[in-house]
Amino acid sequence: MYQNPKHAGNVVLIRGAALWLLVALVLAWCLVLRKLEAPLITMIFKDFDRLLQGHIDFLLMSALIFGFYGARVPLPWSVRWAMVIGAFTNSSLFLMQSIFPGLNMPSEGLGPMAFRIFLMMSITLTTYGFGMGALVVFRSTLETTASE
Repeated sequence: MYQNPKHAGNVVLIRGAALWLLVALVLAWCLVLRKLEAPLITMIFKDFDRLLQGHIDFLLMSALIFGFYGARVPLPWSVRWAMVIGAFTNSSLFLMQSIFPGLNMPSEGLGPMAFRIFLMMSITLTTYGFGMGALVVFRSTLETTASE
C-alpha cells in the first residue's frame, strides 16, 4: 500500500475532524443563544440538553478522529470513511432529538421507525469505523522493526 508520509493516506480524517469541530463551534453559539432565549434558536432547538449532547459528541468525535490521524497509521478507505460519516451521523442523532423532541427514546421503544433505522445504521457504521481503526492501529504496534 502506498503511504504518503504527510498524511499516511488519512487526509479524509483530518478534513472530517476539522469540519466536525467547526460544527461543534457553531453548536456552542447555538447553546449560548438558546440559553439567552433567542427566538429563532429556541424555535429550532427545543431540547437544550440534547443540543448540549450533540455539541459534546461532535467535540468528542473530532478529538477521536484527530487522534487516529495523529497516529499516522494508514487505514483502509472504508475505515476512514466509516469514521468520518459515522461521527457525523452519530452526533446528529442528538440534534434531531433536540429539534424533534418526539424522537426521544421513551421506555417502550425508540421512536418512529425511520429514526430507529437511522440510529442502528449510524451505530453500526461508527462501530465499524472506530473498531476497525483501533484494531489496525493496535496491530501496527505489534509489527517488529529493525530499530527495536
